[in-house]
Amino acid sequence: MLSGLGKARYVPLLILFTLAIMQSCRKNPKEMSDAELAEAIGSKDTYQELLSKVGEAGIDTKKFEAKNGNAPVFALLEEVAFGHKPTIRFTQKAIKTDTALLRYAAEELVSGRPVETVLEKLEPVFPVYNNLKIHYNRLIKSNKKDSAAYVAQTLNAYRWIHRQIQGAPRFVVVNIRGAYLTAMDSAGKNVLTMRTVVGKRDTPTPTIDTYATSIVTHPYWNVPKSIAIKEIFPKAAADPEYLTRNRIQVIGKDGQAINPEELEWGDLSADKFPYRFRQETGEDNSLGLLKVEIKNPLAIYLHDTNARYLFNSNQRWRSHGCVRVQKPTELANYMAGTQLLDSDFMTEPDSVSHPPKWHKLKVRVPVFLLYLPADCNEKGDLMYFPDVYKRETPNA
Repeated sequence: MLSGLGKARYVPLLILFTLAIMQSCRKNPKEMSDAELAEAIGSKDTYQELLSKVGEAGIDTKKFEAKNGNAPVFALLEEVAFGHKPTIRFTQKAIKTDTALLRYAAEELVSGRPVETVLEKLEPVFPVYNNLKIHYNRLIKSNKKDSAAYVAQTLNAYRWIHRQIQGAPRFVVVNIRGAYLTAMDSAGKNVLTMRTVVGKRDTPTPTIDTYATSIVTHPYWNVPKSIAIKEIFPKAAADPEYLTRNRIQVIGKDGQAINPEELEWGDLSADKFPYRFRQETGEDNSLGLLKVEIKNPLAIYLHDTNARYLFNSNQRWRSHGCVRVQKPTELANYMAGTQLLDSDFMTEPDSVSHPPKWHKLKVRVPVFLLYLPADCNEKGDLMYFPDVYKRETPNA
């Protein structure tokens, strides 16, 4: 018989043997179903650690707490990577989430990979996103919950952008609330920033999630019906020289220009005007010398302006809804991904009317017009913006 000392020698071997058997019986995460992965993550302390960590990114973890023993693991991972849709009036297309990325993250968690490491591969890599997270946690620790809620709202917006730009080489964000534009590369690095002039409170710029389709040089301004009725028609009816002085044409249903002197203005009314107005191209054109067309049904686009002095003002909520951009040539070249226009394009003599020219973009460039209450500049400083349209609440 073995002595007590002899038996003791076999204890470590028995432990190792037991562990080896347990390891061999453990299922490979890659072979597990999504439900099995979710159960494995939800039944461990890993899920509580996961909830704690994602809370540092401004995510409302109460929505993802386990109920009746079931943890919404994949819903949480999707929120971390791609957020939820912000308040957006028009979305051209909601991109499906990258389920392979979520699946990989779940497998890594089951394999014992540190939660923080897994999250780094899920969340946006944008520098602005990381800076916002730092400010969010600082505000939470300082018990400034209202300010933190505004930052959380913007963090979610960038996660949504992360969802929508999949595969795009570059994208553009206009913050309506701050009246500025930021152009970024696929990794969220700032390439170009500029001031914008956006909609007034009574003609607000709508929030839009879409993409740019083309650059138009020397564009016509096809006057929107609302402006035609409220502004152009009364002036044209009262002043015979108004249209000529402002280089505005009257266009018939066949697309041809009509001599305004041949119209009986006294027999016409603004709400039943059977024609449309179109302003000729040139520097005096309200769109300036360049327009960026973006896909949307609201007749909204980005464009140059003949009132460039407005960019010097801090009160830049002055338009009828479209977005006037401070550096149109640079923006056009950025969106095209090449030197589409020379640097002196905006300074060329424009004494005559040039016909419009369309430059179709070779790749879709996502464009986001958002109403962000907070953001970070390139230095990482946190900025807040006034609620110019008086409609925002501090909810993420």
